[in-house]
Amino acid sequence: MCYLYQLTSNFASVKTLDRYILKSFLIPFLATFFIILFVLVMQALWLGFDNIAGKGIGIVIILKFLWYTALIVTPQALPIGVLLSSIMTLGSLSENYEFAAAKSAGVSLQRMVRPLVLLAVLMSGLNFIFLNNVYPYAMLKQLNMKVNIKKKQPALALVPGGFNTEIPNFQIKFEEKYGEDDNLLKDVMIYDLSSKKGNNKIITAKKGEIISEEGSKYMTLILKDGHYFEHHVKSGTSYKERQRMPASQAKFDEYTINIDISSFSQDDIGEEKYKSNFNMLSLQQLKDTIPTLKVSYDEFIESRAKNLFLSIDIEDLHSYPDSLKNKDLSLDILSNFDLREKVNVLTTAVSKMERTLNNNKANKETLKNKRKYLNLYDIEYYNRIAFSLSCLILFFIGAPLGSIIRKGGMGLPMILAISIYVLYFFSNTFGRNLAEESSLTAITGSWLSVALMFPLALTLTIRATQDKGLFNVSSFFAPITQFFKKLFSKEKTT
Repeated sequence: MCYLYQLTSNFASVKTLDRYILKSFLIPFLATFFIILFVLVMQALWLGFDNIAGKGIGIVIILKFLWYTALIVTPQALPIGVLLSSIMTLGSLSENYEFAAAKSAGVSLQRMVRPLVLLAVLMSGLNFIFLNNVYPYAMLKQLNMKVNIKKKQPALALVPGGFNTEIPNFQIKFEEKYGEDDNLLKDVMIYDLSSKKGNNKIITAKKGEIISEEGSKYMTLILKDGHYFEHHVKSGTSYKERQRMPASQAKFDEYTINIDISSFSQDDIGEEKYKSNFNMLSLQQLKDTIPTLKVSYDEFIESRAKNLFLSIDIEDLHSYPDSLKNKDLSLDILSNFDLREKVNVLTTAVSKMERTLNNNKANKETLKNKRKYLNLYDIEYYNRIAFSLSCLILFFIGAPLGSIIRKGGMGLPMILAISIYVLYFFSNTFGRNLAEESSLTAITGSWLSVALMFPLALTLTIRATQDKGLFNVSSFFAPITQFFKKLFSKEKTT
């Protein structure tokens, strides 16, 4: 009876200790998590403030934008909160000698942190749910909202470097957008498609300026120092007839184009046009999409290889039996031809080689973009799984680190937490970027941060359970000292 009472008493005391440790962890965790979440949301708002302010966007839309942003950055805020609160909690318990008291009562460090380990596993599971379900939904909503907000101010929808096709009846390309309001353009090229007869009207200019008043149905584009070309084509004519039709061209100092943008103002902010981006899909959707993209990529490579095979006339090369070979022919192929034939052979070879090289150069960028596009889906799939373990990995770094440094509060733990997370986030981003450029495989790039941080977590956990410091200098130099002692003792004996 006495043994049963003692067992019940010990069980109750252990449960009380578990509740105390969980409470000591959850209070700083909730505080740090919401502070970090607020900072990340404000950072996203600051970066996107220019696209929202002064565009006639209501407060409800702005609050929705912030809500989606909060959902997107939650998987980043969770690991930071776990790391910082684990350092603070175990550092405070060690600093106040509460760990020492528990150990003297026969409770090991492993048993004390067991509820926190279970909580860290739960946090990793919650992070995975967010990354697989909530994050894609929030990205879908926010990206479409960004696009529709930009359409409230069409000048913002224009991006440098490629043809912009969002504005009806026009394709606009420019090299740079600058100025206080980002409304000045450099090296502009415009295809006017309003005649519905193809790109027969082309306008180029060294400089351009966009003028668009809020609420106006028109956007004015003022071009300076340019050239105008229009090919007058009648509908229903053949290609040869089009080449004989007249064209007009002129240079201008200033040319004004009024573009109808009334269709932009009719777009709903909540309209969803983009639904298949890599960061908008769940793991199962990514798993279903990737094979299709790989088939398309393989077909492109196969078609390029076939074109290369045909362009260099490999099918004309034949292998003949020795009995059919002309033994009078020299092994130096060109010496078998006269001068005129040599020139023709060399000219044809150089022409085919140049044509093949030009085709390869033209397709090189396309191949690179297709590979990069496929890599993005592969990386997203593996990174969702790898990053969901960040809470668990960072806990096993923060918890032993806190017990080793024996310092609570927001001072040293904050510095250590920020340094460790920056290292983790940098290695994750670095690995993803390398995988995106095909320097690493998708799975290697996505798991690079885990592979780098796991040994650190394991080392710190072992040192904490063995009551060792963060770095023992004497233990590092002990093997070297012992080696020299043995060496000199042998010399004395000799």
